[in-house]
Amino acid sequence: MALDTIPLWLPLPLVLPLLLLMKKKMDERCSKNLPPSPPKLPIIGNLHQLGVLPHQSMWQLSKKYGSVMLLQLSGIRTVIISSAEAAREVLKVNDLACCSRPPLACSKVFSYNYRDMALSPYGDYWKEIRKICVLELFSVKRVQSYQFIREEEVALLVDSISHYASSATPIDLSEKLFALTASITFRIGFGKSFRGSGLDNERFQAVVDEVMSMIGSYNASEFFPFVGWIIDTFSGRFKRLERIFHELDTLFQQVIDLHLDPERTKPEHEDIIDVLLRIEREQVESGDAAWLTKHNIKAVILDIFLGGVDTGAITMIWAMAELAKNPRLMKKAQDEVRNFIGNKGKVTEIDTNHLHYLKMIVKETFRLHPPATLLLPRETMSQFKINGYDIYPKMLVQVNAWAIGRDPKYWENPEEFIPERFMDNSIDYKGQNFELLTFGSGRRGCPGIYMATTTVELALANLLYCFNWKLPNGIKEEDMNMEEKAGLSITTNKKIALNLVPIKLF
Repeated sequence: MALDTIPLWLPLPLVLPLLLLMKKKMDERCSKNLPPSPPKLPIIGNLHQLGVLPHQSMWQLSKKYGSVMLLQLSGIRTVIISSAEAAREVLKVNDLACCSRPPLACSKVFSYNYRDMALSPYGDYWKEIRKICVLELFSVKRVQSYQFIREEEVALLVDSISHYASSATPIDLSEKLFALTASITFRIGFGKSFRGSGLDNERFQAVVDEVMSMIGSYNASEFFPFVGWIIDTFSGRFKRLERIFHELDTLFQQVIDLHLDPERTKPEHEDIIDVLLRIEREQVESGDAAWLTKHNIKAVILDIFLGGVDTGAITMIWAMAELAKNPRLMKKAQDEVRNFIGNKGKVTEIDTNHLHYLKMIVKETFRLHPPATLLLPRETMSQFKINGYDIYPKMLVQVNAWAIGRDPKYWENPEEFIPERFMDNSIDYKGQNFELLTFGSGRRGCPGIYMATTTVELALANLLYCFNWKLPNGIKEEDMNMEEKAGLSITTNKKIALNLVPIKLF
């Protein structure tokens, strides 16, 4: 048949369905009321706009595009929340619709295939593991049972600093406070001191930093599914992931083996691994399906490590840095604790209940320097609306807690460190006030709030009671570098190097 004899209408049965499909897609796109989004580049979307400190870049973008903003991070659609009102819509009103977690490669590895509480998706398993954490690991009674550990470790911290105080030698308080939270977490979790773990302080800090960095970031293969694995392979990210996981897993397995040793002396106090192994035995003895295995136990321990070590240390470092920069506030805090404690020689946890200005300092530190600048990403499970915008399943939602803490709508002079703003102010960090989201809120809120804050308040109170603090010679308050440093994940601030001179009083 000659080409010019083919009827012109013949291709229509093939082309018409394609045209109808294209029209349907365009109609659907037009009918969607998505949040506003900055201009995107081909392939990478808005990735180039994140910068070195994503929470700050997102804050600047939100000033132009609003408190509910859609970023296209290559193939990942992420909704950024930057106001307390919008955060309430996500974390309370629509909590059930967006309380899952995205399936990210690093999260899968470090959580032993989503067997932990923080990173596992929403479902029956998550409900069971959270119940154990809330009732068995982080209850008020359980946390109070570890009071002696916190007080002993803080006493050791004070003693170690006293050696420097006699010669007025500057100390790296950042390192000291990290070692403190590591030791407390080790003893609560493992029943043994961090100093006897076989890991030196510097190496353990590096491991925690690396884990936080990898969990808080994405693999290239998640942005570019077909070719990203090449980037991850040649950049060494996969090897780095494997190395860090092996190092942690080896440590966890060694400690579990010690707990299972039949010749081990029964401890006077149960540590976290004792509790989890007991629950595992009870499941087996009752004939129930043993879903709590050694991998589950390791995954839960990892959550405790990441939440217990970094969060507390970062908060105390920022608090001491702000007080060193503001001597008037330092003196006010010292006067409170010294007037109340008198000549007792130390501050106990019971004493901290009466130190109201200290509690304001902790709140103000959480506001201005939240350890988790961006709350861990949530994955939506169903369609809902935020401020009138359509949010669809399989989107990611991240709350910028750092931006909310600096919003002038809620905070007067938001860039200034003013603990007094919490005087006669009912705003708290326990998840009910969305202006202060240090520990998140809703189903995914952190259950370890009491554990974290007791350590922070006890350590700060003793540092303020036992020592006067000054900057090294030649350094003025205005010379202090209070800027955040890059290098960790988007879920935590880089610890600042804080060098102060202690002067022993008691």
